Amino acid sequence: MTNAINWFEIPATDFTRAKKFYETVLGVEISEMPFPIGKYGIFPADMMNGGVGGGLAQGEGFEPSDKGTVVYLNGGEDLSLPLSKVEQAGGKIIMPKTSIGQNGFMAYFIDTEGNKVAFHSMK
Repeated sequence: MTNAINWFEIPATDFTRAKKFYETVLGVEISEMPFPIGKYGIFPADMMNGGVGGGLAQGEGFEPSDKGTVVYLNGGEDLSLPLSKVEQAGGKIIMPKTSIGQNGFMAYFIDTEGNKVAFHSMK
């Protein structure tokens, strides 16, 4: 097994709002795709070379939560950059950039949908 995670999904109650939030914070384009039970968007990922990808999903059974499993998104070279955009984009920082020693840095935030999500970076 190359990665412990193969795919993740972040639930949304308002797909358009959530898509705008993540595109703004991460500086990426989330590609929409057909989804039989709602709306779905794909985060950029190099899946062909072992990368881990994920989606943004709105539909029955996708309920945002600030409890349970936390997805750590790639904060780039320094998570300070995407973290600085969280509150301007409508989210809330709940744990600022914090050192985790030789494993880099992490930070928690609540997105526009009410999900607890995190960033990780080495700087």
